[in-house]
Amino acid sequence: MRGVPGKASVSLRWSTPHPSRRYAPIHLLPQGEKGKARGGRSKGFVSFALLAIAVLFPAQALAAEIHELPGAAMSFWWALPFAGLLLSIATGPLLFPHLWEHHYGKIAAGWAALVVIPLAVAFGIATAGEAVLHTLLTEYMSFIILLFALYTISGGILLAGNIHGTPLVNAGLLLIGALLASVIGTTGASMILIRPMLRANDNRPFNAHVVIFFIFLVSNIGGSLTPLGDPPLFVGFLRGVDFFWTTVHILPDTLFVGGLVLAIFLAIDIFLHRREAGMPKIKDPTPDTKVRLRGLANLPLLAGVIGAILLSASWKPGVSIPILGVGLELQNLVRDAIILTLAFLSLKVSYKSHREANGFTWGPIAEVAKLFAGIFICIVPVIAILRAGHDGALAPLVALVTSADGQPNDLAYFWLTGALSSFLDNAPTYLVFFELAGGDAQHLMTEAASTLAAISAGAVFMGANTYIGNAPNFMVFAIARHRGFKMPGFFGYMAWSGLVLIPTFLIAGFLFFR
Repeated sequence: MRGVPGKASVSLRWSTPHPSRRYAPIHLLPQGEKGKARGGRSKGFVSFALLAIAVLFPAQALAAEIHELPGAAMSFWWALPFAGLLLSIATGPLLFPHLWEHHYGKIAAGWAALVVIPLAVAFGIATAGEAVLHTLLTEYMSFIILLFALYTISGGILLAGNIHGTPLVNAGLLLIGALLASVIGTTGASMILIRPMLRANDNRPFNAHVVIFFIFLVSNIGGSLTPLGDPPLFVGFLRGVDFFWTTVHILPDTLFVGGLVLAIFLAIDIFLHRREAGMPKIKDPTPDTKVRLRGLANLPLLAGVIGAILLSASWKPGVSIPILGVGLELQNLVRDAIILTLAFLSLKVSYKSHREANGFTWGPIAEVAKLFAGIFICIVPVIAILRAGHDGALAPLVALVTSADGQPNDLAYFWLTGALSSFLDNAPTYLVFFELAGGDAQHLMTEAASTLAAISAGAVFMGANTYIGNAPNFMVFAIARHRGFKMPGFFGYMAWSGLVLIPTFLIAGFLFFR
């Protein structure tokens, strides 16, 4: 590595191992005149760093398996950057919002560096680079391209006009939003419908509950039926889960949970609407006008995104194209190229006024792109450890989801995946438990179908338990608060989810995963 001007510099040279050796030693070579002038300090710093790695990761400091991270030999410490990044995402917007808003990308990059640099030192640049690049090129790029396209295309669709938010109208909007969520994603459906929902209820004294149930149904539960619906399911699709697998296997769970939550909303909204009848009327800031759907040119573009994903699932030419040493399947490259093209086409055919009326900005998708880049890097060693199963450092977690006879405990998978998805991002949580269950999509879709259903349902459903469980949650909360809705705080929202969602999930777990 070339030194930064004015700084001491070292390079890592990995010597060719002797045939009798399995691993290559590390040699540190000071470079440049300034490096010589400060060589003692540089060597001391690097030696300290290597000593720290040797203490924290003794097995890795001595050996690294070529081309594959040895999960069984990796300690629990490798999971700390992943946990730290997720904790930062969960607490940053709440505890230090100003700092987080301006530096979340740097924070994510810092946690990622705490993974990449030790991996390179412990296992070699080639092995570490291959592991990280494989994750970024085969999973992260497709993941963020889909989110970018859905966000961009849905941002050009405007539901204009206003209607009065009666209980039946509100329930109808929630039902439509929940159905749309599995087609255009929870983020897309939330961004299209949250403003019409707010306009319909902005003259009601009691309206915060409408937004809360919107988050429950549209921003989370409704996205459980396809990989388009919620990020964790698309992660599963990238790992080999069939496109319509969740449509078939989680449909009963979704109908039960979504139907029960919608029924509870209707009962609460009817009760509050009747209470409002005897209260002074509030002048409607947005009087009722005819509802119109604009930006219709974006609808065939959304259909094109779905078609591109179905194409990649059915067309298998068996052609792999190497990029930076990582083989990428031709059908996946074609899919991503089509999706990107459709997204940019949406920018051309959409009216700027429609996007402005939707409050469309690039900030949210930029934040998701930066944070998930860090997440996908930080999860690399965690996945390696999980693949080691009972031989890895996360064996206690394996034991929690395994019954006495060695079979997976579906109810434990449902609740553990859901509990973590409530406070951490549900996409990496899904991936952790997907790997914990074996990581083989074909096995999970067949012999272990109930386990995969439990993981999928837990990740998607329970992302609704807190404001930070799923990306659209906090976006919807911020938009509603900006429009003057008196939204409950973090723990106030959890009181709602505790009273409505947790009993619903208890019943669902007993019915479907016991």
